[in-house]
Formats: sequence, C-alpha cells, structure tokens
Amino acid sequence: MDKICLINVEIVFKHKIMPNAFLLIREGIIDTYGHMDDCPKMNNSFKVFDCLEMNVLPGMIDIHVHGAGGADFMDATSQAIDTIAHTLAKEGTTSYLATTMTSPDEQIRDSIFAISTYMEDSGKVASPELLGIHLEGPFINLAQKGAQPASSIISSNLELFNEWQLVAKDAIRIVTFAPELDVEQTFLKGLQEQGVLGSMGHTDATYEQAKVAIDAGVSHATHLFNGMSGLHQREPGVLGAALLSEEVYVELIPDGFHFHPDLLKLVLRLKGIERILVITDGMRAKGMPDGKYDLGGNNVVVNRGKCTLEDGSSLAGSIITMNEARKNMEKWLGLSLIEQAQITSLNQAKRLGVEHRKGSIQKGKDADLTVIDADGNVSLTICNGEIAYLNKVSFYD
Repeated sequence: MDKICLINVEIVFKHKIMPNAFLLIREGIIDTYGHMDDCPKMNNSFKVFDCLEMNVLPGMIDIHVHGAGGADFMDATSQAIDTIAHTLAKEGTTSYLATTMTSPDEQIRDSIFAISTYMEDSGKVASPELLGIHLEGPFINLAQKGAQPASSIISSNLELFNEWQLVAKDAIRIVTFAPELDVEQTFLKGLQEQGVLGSMGHTDATYEQAKVAIDAGVSHATHLFNGMSGLHQREPGVLGAALLSEEVYVELIPDGFHFHPDLLKLVLRLKGIERILVITDGMRAKGMPDGKYDLGGNNVVVNRGKCTLEDGSSLAGSIITMNEARKNMEKWLGLSLIEQAQITSLNQAKRLGVEHRKGSIQKGKDADLTVIDADGNVSLTICNGEIAYLNKVSFYD
C-alpha cells in the first residue's frame, strides 16, 4: 500500500480550512496533517504530491448511481462494476451505493448477487469502495414510475425483499418505495428491523399519507421533485411533506434538468445544509458520448447532457458527475467548500452509518480524498490510501 504525502495543499475540514498544509497517509488511513512549516522530511518510501493552489476534500460519496462508462449494475458482472468504479474515480467519488432498477425478480437477484460478491472479493484496492446496494423499486407507484419499467412494478412484498437481502448478504442499505401502497406499514417495519433505510420515491402519496410514513420512520426522499406528488396549494404532496419534515434527508440531482436551480434556495432554507444529499442518479451513458443507451430495458436518448426516454415522456437518470454536481451547488447557492464537502460526503456518511471512517478529513479515518485544482476540477482521487485517479499533479517517487 502506498505511503503518500500531499504538500502545499489547503485541507477542507468539517469546520475550518487549513491553508499551506501537508497531509500524510499510511496504511490506507489519514495519519497526520499540519502546516508546511511542520512537515517532516520525506524518505523515498513516500509518494509526494505537490498540490500548490489546490484543495483536498473528503472523498465524495454517491448513494444513488446506476452506472457509468457504458456499464450498468443491472449488467450483473464484475467487469461492469469495475468499469463503473473506474469511471466514478475520475469524478472524485471514493465510495458509493450500487443502485438497481425496477426489473423482473430474476434480474434483480442476479444484480444483487453480483454486487455482493464483488464487495466480498474486491477488498480495499485503488478503486472507490462499494458500500452496499440502493434498491430503487420495484415496490413503487405506477403513476410516478418515471423511467422505471412499468411491466415489472409490484406491490410491497417483505417476504420477497427478505429473499433478496439474503442473496445480497445484508448489503441492501436503502430501498426506494411508495409508502402509500404499504398500507399496514408491514414492509417499512420489516426494513427498519434490519436497519435498512426506507426512502419515499416514485410515489403518488398524498401529503397526509407521506406524513404518516414519516411519523412511522421514513426519513429519506429519493431524488426530490422527481418521481413524487408535487406541491399544490391545497395538497402539499410528498414534496411538501419532505420539505416540511425536519427529520427527512433529501436527495438532489443538481444537473439543471431535474429541477429549476432557484428551487435550491427553498430547499436550503427548509432543510438546512445538514439534510441535503447530492446524488448523480448516473446511468451507463455517464462519461460516454451522446447517443442511445439502455436503462432498465428502456431506450434512453442522451443529448447535450439531458437523458430522456426515447418517447420523451420522462427524464431517465443523468450523466452528471459528482464533481460537476458539487460545482453547480457552489454556483447556484454560493456554498463554501466546507458546505460543499458536507452535502457530497459527510451527510452521506452519516446516512449510511460510516461516519466513523468516512465523510470528513480526520486522523485515523479512511484515506478517501479528492483533490481539486484552482478551477474546481478533479486532479487526484485517493481511495483507501491508494491512487485511483491522477490528472496533472506533480509527484515525486
């Protein structure tokens, strides 16, 4: 495992930024840091990276991504997952949840088996860490299906979910479902007993139905504004319930297509910086040229950054990167680097219960780091103390 030292860097901590600093990495963890005046002399066992005029942030965590680089998690192969992980590293993502699509039972089983097997076999290598599975569907409402295939939508089924979780070896961490169809809340209670987050998404619930679900423990909303009943003066819908309930975390896809950027001002005021989760909802076209692609068996057209079903009836994921999403949040809301790190890493780590090792720069935590240059572009991605992506950074072996 590499021993790494970043020098002349600005370190973005949870509550402050340290300029003109160094950061040492040993055995895959953050060892120490400080001002350059106190930087120890490096022997030839270290790789030293000169990060002048650059910032180092905690590695970004994408909790909702379907694919990238021409591959999709529903392809159900280790090669597909490798391709996705390699592509995610380029955008500064250091860990993620593999997100599935509404599909027939057998396809979901194949996908989650491939993902859980990959988690067991991959170990801590120079690649973003696969933290688990986000099961998006098939327990959703047809009226809000979006790009999810209608033919595979089914009612909430705890017995079936338990079978999938057994195949996944308990790797399923989030389930997007329609709570209004879980009338007795049997499904939600079953998720809670296993420590799985139930997320409102692709749901046509009324405001009252959404409030009942939140009171029962739903604390997450999948890609806010999209795939949910909207805000109306006489019916606030799922959107109103998610915005007005303090305990609900909200996923946002800040690509300029999924919602008007000015709505972020409303979200920030109502949710605060602590409940915002930047995601990409990336599909296999991420990092690829414009053209026609597949998403869950549906044909998708990608044109100038916008992904839609071939018939134009719905958006179909996105091709935005986590770093582009971060930059958009900075541009549209004027967020500081500390705040940007919170909505791309720290909040996600808290949601998944891995804050003790990820989500912020702290001694003893995993060395998951993203170095950005003066223009905000990713120059270096470090995953578990190893170089996963390098672009235009001087280093000395």
